[in-house]
Amino acid sequence: MQPESTNGTSGEALAIPMAWLCAEYIADEMLRTGALVENGTLEYRAGRETLALTIYLCDSSGELAGARAVARIEEWLNLTSYGHPWPEWARERLAAREERERGLGGVPDPDLALAKDSWRWLRQTELLAADLGDSEPWHPANPLDMTVDEGEQIWTPAWQLGLPLSHLAIHLF
Repeated sequence: MQPESTNGTSGEALAIPMAWLCAEYIADEMLRTGALVENGTLEYRAGRETLALTIYLCDSSGELAGARAVARIEEWLNLTSYGHPWPEWARERLAAREERERGLGGVPDPDLALAKDSWRWLRQTELLAADLGDSEPWHPANPLDMTVDEGEQIWTPAWQLGLPLSHLAIHLF
């Protein structure tokens, strides 16, 4: 059954999460272009959700739907780079958006709802991945010794796998 109005002009209209959908589309395009992992896998979803959340949380003024989104690539690279406290950054940005939503009288924001669902999935879903060890795996002391035993695997939150995938996808875009 279709709602009576879906154009967003009445109080009872279906709210369309355009900012989140744009972020997810950009993330999907970057990951598909990079061809780092196969579409439809959990690894792909981890990368897409991490990148979409990064893109969405960077957009504070509604620029995402416009052409200026691609100009933010340097910011996205910095946020997804190794060593950046991305999970803390994401938590802080989501909390600020929730606070803003409460300040608007509790009017539900469909974009924020999808972003929170994505963050929950990224934190609660664990994927089996190669154990890169505790010492900075992206910057080993001896650059010639970059051996990783892919047989050594550990369970890791999806965002930890999605973050380097996102970073590489942005580079390849």
